[in-house]
Amino acid sequence: MRALRLPKPALIEQGPLVPVEVSVPEPGPGEILVKVRACGICHTDLHTVEGEIVPPAYPITPGHQVVGTVEAVGAGVSEWKVGERAGVPWLYRTCGVCEFCRRGEENLCPQAEFTGLHADGGYAEHMLADARFALPLPPGLDDQAAAPLLCAGIIGYRSLRKADLQPGERLGLVGFGASAHLALQVARAWDCQVCVFTRGAGHRRLARELGAFWAGGLEEQAPTPLDRAVLFAPVGKLVPPILEKLRPGGTLAINAIHSTSIPEMPYRLLYGERTLRTVANATRKDGLEFLDLAAKIPVRTVTQSYPLDDANRALLDLKQGRIDGAGVLLP
Repeated sequence: MRALRLPKPALIEQGPLVPVEVSVPEPGPGEILVKVRACGICHTDLHTVEGEIVPPAYPITPGHQVVGTVEAVGAGVSEWKVGERAGVPWLYRTCGVCEFCRRGEENLCPQAEFTGLHADGGYAEHMLADARFALPLPPGLDDQAAAPLLCAGIIGYRSLRKADLQPGERLGLVGFGASAHLALQVARAWDCQVCVFTRGAGHRRLARELGAFWAGGLEEQAPTPLDRAVLFAPVGKLVPPILEKLRPGGTLAINAIHSTSIPEMPYRLLYGERTLRTVANATRKDGLEFLDLAAKIPVRTVTQSYPLDDANRALLDLKQGRIDGAGVLLP
């Protein structure tokens, strides 16, 4: 089978992902073999490729927003049948017994493994998945549209919840890529007024098309103070100007697995019982809830597709802000 492998990290401009031919893996106990039909690209993939997030070993195959068909099941698997469509998200497996797993916070499990980091991911024609953590997909979405839901959508949904967003509130989204364009639609379904802060003209246009009340730059004054905000860009220096726009008692959630440092800032920006929190990974419950909600709204996934062998170009386009919506690799 064909796979795009990362032998060692390097800037994406250097084309570090290498196409190789490898044997199709066989599923072990508790695993399923998935024939990949689509795989979304993500900033986490870019962080991995460029060495900002380090896997336990190289080479590694990135990709953790995988839509595919079950081709084989390992011993003990009863929840999946050959031919069914499965989604493979970022959370590959957890220990199931630690204090975090026991209280429903498996996203914080210290033994957690992640797709495309600890286990080979979806930048390939086939991959293995833990049968317990693969997700059933809404039947109404085609493969390309469903792929970004498996990380961008799920983590965007968790970010809205961690931002304490309530129906009818005023929400700010800072950065407008794959995750934000899906989170906006969830917020609109909750009757929230959404302001989008982004530099790209195409991103602003898409935000308005999807129902944003206002779209502009972070240096501009939004038409209303924000109740809640989510920062999607991995840029710590943006935290103080966002807090400036947040009402007392409001919440800013940072949706980034890796970010530059947050600069020193005046205490007054946090004072007034404002909350600043990070969003770390997601749980299976988040995935099931979001996929059900996405089908009911229904969300519109805006995608730009690339052949599998163009993964380096796709990630470069992501890095340079040339993708409106979500990028998807098609084997």
